[in-house]
Amino acid sequence: MQKEILLVAEAVSGEKGLPQEAIFQAIEQALATATKKRYEENSNIEVNIDPQTGDYETFRLWQVVTTEELEDSGTQIAQSETDLDIGNFVKEKVENVEFGRIAAQAAKQVIVQKVREAERAQVVEKYRSVLGELVNGTVKKVTREFLIIDLGEGAEAILSRNELIPGEVFRIGDRLRAVLQEEERENRGPQLALSRRCPEMVGELFKLEVPEISEQVIEIKAIARDPGSRTKIAVKTNDNRIDPVGACVGMRGSRVQAVSNELGNERLDIVIWDDDPAQLLINSMGPVEITSIVLDEAKVSMDVAVTQDTLAQAIGKSGQNVRLSSQITGWKLNVVDQETADEKTQEKSESISAIFIEKLDVDSDLANTLIENGYTTLESISSSSSEDLSTIEGFDDDIGNLLINRAKEVLITMAMEVSTDDGDSGDLMSVEGMDMTLALELSQKGINDREELAEQSIEELTGIIDLSDEEAGDLIMRARAHWFED
Repeated sequence: MQKEILLVAEAVSGEKGLPQEAIFQAIEQALATATKKRYEENSNIEVNIDPQTGDYETFRLWQVVTTEELEDSGTQIAQSETDLDIGNFVKEKVENVEFGRIAAQAAKQVIVQKVREAERAQVVEKYRSVLGELVNGTVKKVTREFLIIDLGEGAEAILSRNELIPGEVFRIGDRLRAVLQEEERENRGPQLALSRRCPEMVGELFKLEVPEISEQVIEIKAIARDPGSRTKIAVKTNDNRIDPVGACVGMRGSRVQAVSNELGNERLDIVIWDDDPAQLLINSMGPVEITSIVLDEAKVSMDVAVTQDTLAQAIGKSGQNVRLSSQITGWKLNVVDQETADEKTQEKSESISAIFIEKLDVDSDLANTLIENGYTTLESISSSSSEDLSTIEGFDDDIGNLLINRAKEVLITMAMEVSTDDGDSGDLMSVEGMDMTLALELSQKGINDREELAEQSIEELTGIIDLSDEEAGDLIMRARAHWFED
């Protein structure tokens, strides 16, 4: 029987061009499956074949667990019954099943499955160097869920219908181009897959149509895509003599049209890349008239004000333009018309001014002067220096020190008021996920306890502190959590 194992391994390896190690693993699994049939209870079987002689040994294994974790005596053993550490295995040598008496069908299925997995792994390894690139293939089979694409030389890849551009229909024999990917399929190992929806599809097509890109004279810096509808692609030139947008568009639009045709007439916006996110946003938005941009680097977000006439264009159909521009820049965008932005700014300034007047005991003129010079929170004043404040017209070191000390005293007092040391379950710090910085900011805006926060609307909360609608809604619901408790 030992010779028979060696002969099978040699024959299958030669026929399929696979390493004998993979065949031995398949035979070991087949022998283990046959051995398990001896036992009525669950069992963990391990078979080891000597690849030189074909001899093999069979072991039954029990994993060492604590007495509390013991659930299956067929595959587990309590630590109290052995000297081994938890996680190790107790091994017991058992009688081998004869290779020639294995249920032929079961053994074949295991070996065939292993051989197919090894073949797929070989194909993936062969194509690993071109993963992420564009490949050509022919539709070999069409099912409800996916298409099988023949890549040539015996290689196949799966193209899921979810990875097709909306509205695309392919039939057997059709040729297509798609980006090659690798996907891990459950119990089947790595397999080649294709996508026509991914942003890389657009980039790869431009490489084919625009020699300057393949020669790296022009770089593709970012791609944002809504498959079948619209794509924004940001490009940068490494040679100032070459216009990157013009090169990508081509003579009379020939290059960009060729790419669009391949993608089912998808609209393509080519914009110039800029390292400054605000300028990149302006480039990405196209003809939209942007009147102001406020960047929040901590939250990686931009408040963008546009004219009333171009607001609809800035947002785009179903928010498409904003969404794609956000993906291109990597920043979250909040787009409003200039009138709304002015009202919001005015309301925010009035709210901050009221806090300064009340907490710092200053008049409205001084409060507005602080705001105009970028001091919009008590924290920004308390962490400043008298030298910085004295640079403001009409201020000196004495005024600066006075404002700094007052701001520090107010913050200390407010911190004591919002702390939970007194065990009050109704204060701000009792809200799940609340931190002291946010609690202090809310307190400065007149929201002093959990109930007051819970009664806010999203619009009211975003109007006084810098939160997105989603963040404000989540915070309010956490403040209201006690309303729904039994």
